[in-house]
Amino acid sequence: MLRIRSAWIPSGAAGRRDAPQAVEMEKRGSGMEIDNRKKIPESHMEYLPGMEVLEKSDLMDRVLKAAAEYRPESYTSEDVRAALGKETLSPYNFGALLSPAAQPLIEEMAQRAQQETRKHFGNSIYMFTPLYIANYCENYCIYCGFNCHNKINRAQLNEEEIEKEMAAISSTGLQEILILTGESRSKSTVEYIGNACKIARKYFKVIGLEIYPVNSDEYAYLHECGADYVTVFQETYNSDKYETLHLAGHKRIFPYRVNAQERALMGGMRGVGFGALLGLDDFRKDAFATGYHAYLLQRKYPHAEIAFSCPRLCPIINNDRINPMDVHEPQLLQVVCAYRLFMPFASITVSTRECARVRDNLTQIAATKISAGVSTGIGSHVDDIEDKGDDQFEISDGRSVDEVYQALLSNNMQPVMSDYIYV
Repeated sequence: MLRIRSAWIPSGAAGRRDAPQAVEMEKRGSGMEIDNRKKIPESHMEYLPGMEVLEKSDLMDRVLKAAAEYRPESYTSEDVRAALGKETLSPYNFGALLSPAAQPLIEEMAQRAQQETRKHFGNSIYMFTPLYIANYCENYCIYCGFNCHNKINRAQLNEEEIEKEMAAISSTGLQEILILTGESRSKSTVEYIGNACKIARKYFKVIGLEIYPVNSDEYAYLHECGADYVTVFQETYNSDKYETLHLAGHKRIFPYRVNAQERALMGGMRGVGFGALLGLDDFRKDAFATGYHAYLLQRKYPHAEIAFSCPRLCPIINNDRINPMDVHEPQLLQVVCAYRLFMPFASITVSTRECARVRDNLTQIAATKISAGVSTGIGSHVDDIEDKGDDQFEISDGRSVDEVYQALLSNNMQPVMSDYIYV
């Protein structure tokens, strides 16, 4: 019997701190005033020059329509039990599992999710680490530490420094790396990122990208350079809320970001990752839209490997009062389990935004991928890089690769560095 509450869910409003408060987004003290209005597109729904438009794709319209029609409060406990009794879930069933009516049944959800995870993944947990190679950003996203108006130490690794960082990471035994940059085309060009991928091929078997969205031909180029998969966080699927949070830069363009995963698959990537930043808006609607988006994309591209990330808002430099709105640990568990039951074959990552306790327990229930030895700063893996950049957000699990590896073994899980064979 899986004892969820006693295992890790505190009684009451569980969270990283005391009960998380509503998101506080005030622009205080950090020079965060917009001084160049020309950088702000007229409409967040209109493409900028150079952005690829997928004229024949209706995925965004279908996702937004379904999200607008989704009413979490309309579901009953009978709807939830019906969903738990089904082998294959419909989008309606998925919505039931994300509803408030499902919360009293969270232990049953976790048990079912664990069964599905073991059926498809066994006790394997895949390990990786992110590598931030630049934190220059042209976007003004008021919840992100990298935003262009936040006064932080900016840095960008050159090729020699990238190689030093990757060699150090590889020496820990990891075989998968996720390359990240701030969203600046001018500083972190596609060619620069491609060169980082080429270096990564010397050290790693699996290379992922979490960069600014690009066009399908650029994804094709990055794939040729060695990238295997692409992760793009939509942050929130509420376009009106999205507009208020993204005040300048290319990221302000909502549809271009929504269609990034499809462009990545068109460019030859084998896998794509999805994620909403839980706490920016109604987390139930954002989780529903995220799952439905992935569901539709996989139906259109059956070969695609699908992955979910489940990040909650974290404090950033110059604003330590940013916290997830009404997304406590039980709600996080609910989202993770709903993803697993809706899309049983999907990979699910829980990042170091969450503490070790939460991550360890989620890997025993539904998560299949975990990061280790994490830093969200620039040049943090070796000592002889002089120009180091500040972190994107605060992490809650600072364990080394070996510490995470041993923790997995102690919980009867099997750490996996890579299971891909390239010929």
